[in-house]
Amino acid sequence: MSESRPFAYSVLRVVPCIERGERLNVGLVLFCRQFDFLEMEVSLNHDRLAAIAPDLDPEPVEARLAVIQHVIAGDPAAGALAQLDRSDRFGWLTAPSSTIIQSSEVHTGLTREPGAELQKLFASLVL
Repeated sequence: MSESRPFAYSVLRVVPCIERGERLNVGLVLFCRQFDFLEMEVSLNHDRLAAIAPDLDPEPVEARLAVIQHVIAGDPAAGALAQLDRSDRFGWLTAPSSTIIQSSEVHTGLTREPGAELQKLFASLVL
């Protein structure tokens, strides 16, 4: 069994109206340099979204989340951002923004299995 290594993660949130301060957790991205790991999980709950933003069409939100997933995965079709190294892609995603999809502050921890850690955090913080 390998030693625990540091990791960082951020929760992705849909923020339909900044003024109201409401947000919906929709994804989680986890980065672990020592395990060469950067992955993201996403789940947009349409009922919850409709409860805080009844007039917001979920399809464009899902499309934006899909683009982010392609960048995080390093998909060449996602353009120049996807070609950055994992650390830079994580930094790009977690930089403050004023778009409808925002990331939380970066949190850290230790893990032996970043994939399992991603699933555990995703289930706890998003699902």
